[in-house]
Amino acid sequence: MIRARRSRIVATIGPASGSPEMIVKLAKAGADVFRLNFSHGAHETHAAVYAAIRAAEAVVGRPLGILADLQGPKLRVGKFADGPVQLKPGQAFRFDSDPTPGDETRVHLPHPEILTAMKPGATLLLDDGKLRMTVTEAGPGYAETKVVNGGKLSERKGVAVPDVIIPMSPLTPKDREDLAFALRLGVDWIALSFVQAPEDMAELRRIVEGRAAVLAKIEKPQALQTLGPILDLCDGVMVARGDLGVEMAPEEVPVAQKEILRAARERGIPVIVATQMLESMTSSPTPTRAEASDVANAVYEGADAVMLSAESAAGDYPEESVAMMNRIIERVERDPRWPELMQAEQPHVDEDADVLVVAAAGAAKSGSTKCLVAFTTTGATARRLARERPLQPVLALSPKIEAVRRMALVWGVEPRVSAQPDSLEVVTTDAAARALELDLAKPGERILIVAGTPFGAPGAANLLRLAHAPFPVRKR
Repeated sequence: MIRARRSRIVATIGPASGSPEMIVKLAKAGADVFRLNFSHGAHETHAAVYAAIRAAEAVVGRPLGILADLQGPKLRVGKFADGPVQLKPGQAFRFDSDPTPGDETRVHLPHPEILTAMKPGATLLLDDGKLRMTVTEAGPGYAETKVVNGGKLSERKGVAVPDVIIPMSPLTPKDREDLAFALRLGVDWIALSFVQAPEDMAELRRIVEGRAAVLAKIEKPQALQTLGPILDLCDGVMVARGDLGVEMAPEEVPVAQKEILRAARERGIPVIVATQMLESMTSSPTPTRAEASDVANAVYEGADAVMLSAESAAGDYPEESVAMMNRIIERVERDPRWPELMQAEQPHVDEDADVLVVAAAGAAKSGSTKCLVAFTTTGATARRLARERPLQPVLALSPKIEAVRRMALVWGVEPRVSAQPDSLEVVTTDAAARALELDLAKPGERILIVAGTPFGAPGAANLLRLAHAPFPVRKR
């Protein structure tokens, strides 16, 4: 089942989509990667969904990726003695370490890390940014604030601090349990929430030890300050626009999205654009025109993948949401100007390992080349090719199913399991036969093969070969 598009679709699984039958429908509608949201659901539920996704691969005839999204710290205020309080602009309000239920003047903040990090002038955002306070005084165990934007504040509402780095690990005890479970299951990607600094990704990499690809969710402004070093420790990245939009001004989020996309493309790592992409389809069979444009713009920007959240997890139209996203991507990629945009921003190549890959992508611009075939052990060669955004499909062949499933997230790559070749002749015949089998090339059409020698040893691509899809042998 070859997809007539380059950008990929990530679909979140939830109560509306967790059955084996619906997972197959979503895969047939166009989902390439399935997201397990560990903010919700028991381990037993995730295990059943995992098994259903693996079973769906055989039905649709292509690999499906699975992404485990860790919850991360949830920062919330404490309780109030007499229910919600009404805060007015200009009034003083105190956050402290006293667990006594709060009132109109103060509330417990059960996160000493926040109080430790507070300083005069810092901003606190509550209830998804609806209430805003400025710190006027801070000391051991307390922070005095002035209400800037008031409103009703209920207990257990979320707290965000956009101005400072909070000295805490993004991996809570719950996350560590969920991570260990996800790795035992065999998920392909791990997404880390609450990333603030490169050290956060380094900690995750140490725990994962290569058993899955790791992905940073950029949802805090602090991460943008060290974006490059963070991405250098990532296999992928997610633009988590919902949480990012709480802590940043709305007009800053599109600029941040473009910055993250550009930085990820430069490094050749896949980037997912997420949150509220087709949100109205949670309860409507069609999206708004603005939502369709939002998805289209991410595709025009060269995003590897766009993601559905509540639309596929808890909405009334999960299958229709995936199908709609598929249609939007396909329509954008039929735009005569789309190829120009994909080629407009070529990343700078400064590694000898990438020179051959760039040469292959350049050679493929010839109209007579129908597809590129990358023999890869880890998927690195295919990802480097995808970074160049070739307009021909990239068939990635690997003997490792783990690498193949991780590549389901990568722009323009059709990953398949293939036996490890042991000679140049086998490389050529296998590449041509698979391209013909998957209808990526017709008999006699040219393909470009990229591989590395010695065969089977991870390393840089050092072989570029022209071949032609074979004509069928006629029986006499």
